[in-house]
Amino acid sequence: MSTCSLLGCATEDERVFQLSDYEAALPRWCPGCGDHSILSAMQRLLAAEQLKPEQTVFVSGIGCSSRFPHYMKTYGFHGLHGRALPVAEGVKLQRPDLTVFVVMGDGDCTSIGAGHWLHAIRYNMDLTALLLDNNIYGLTKNQTSPTTPQGHTSNTQPYGSYLPALDPISATLGVTNASFVAQTAEWLPSHLYATLRAAYLHQGFSFVRILQRCPVYTPDIFQLAVRDPNRIELLVHDDGVVLPDLDRTYQNQLVHDPSDLDEARRLAEPGDRLRLGVFFRDEKRPRYEDLRRLPKLMGEAKFARLNEELDKYAV
Repeated sequence: MSTCSLLGCATEDERVFQLSDYEAALPRWCPGCGDHSILSAMQRLLAAEQLKPEQTVFVSGIGCSSRFPHYMKTYGFHGLHGRALPVAEGVKLQRPDLTVFVVMGDGDCTSIGAGHWLHAIRYNMDLTALLLDNNIYGLTKNQTSPTTPQGHTSNTQPYGSYLPALDPISATLGVTNASFVAQTAEWLPSHLYATLRAAYLHQGFSFVRILQRCPVYTPDIFQLAVRDPNRIELLVHDDGVVLPDLDRTYQNQLVHDPSDLDEARRLAEPGDRLRLGVFFRDEKRPRYEDLRRLPKLMGEAKFARLNEELDKYAV
């Protein structure tokens, strides 16, 4: 269908995307890896929201999870270890019309990429960031990561991790200008999908920690919670994630208003149960790309502006 005016004719996009339109290469993750579940949920989300593949970008760093862009039939950038966030921010600043997702592992985000992570929270750009947290460096074969539980053995700390694990939810909630913080798990597909959708719909920096198991190095890391639903507490609220189909199995539920930052910080503290849901949401927080729009320059004007900037550093 086309519409015409005095300015010319424009063709409306009548494409209807199916799940297969987002499926690229066959995933090479290990059988049983939680990455498979996360990939399926993300492809479902893109199909449900009818996101155009040519206007969607996945940016990753290095690690098992960072293979993600290879398996999505969208634009993708497989970057350097810990540098996914600044790349994604550059994409969003230059092309605010694109939908940008960032996929990182626990070592990728919270260790070498920790500085970028903290400032990305503060910038609050309209990005959806996924932390795929299996509590170990998996791709490089079993090294302790910042989220590895204290006492867990690895190749780098064979007598057990020395320090208490870093809590990504508590850390994110402690950074100025945080606007969306949630936690979900790969073994709960309906909760995973609903959380990803809530994060995508949020206007600002959405940070989602996804608890997952590595079938090779941390197969038992969350196994008690997988086998015993009483070890999980769902945070429910109309402005968060509500899934009635989980009520019968997961009866430990807490009504939590995501606008309450102090309560969100309290709930993020380690306890007897894993808490899943939206901890915090505030779409009124300032977004960096709204405060600093880049000029649209073409041809000679772009080179002139570049030379002007470089001349500032001439000796």
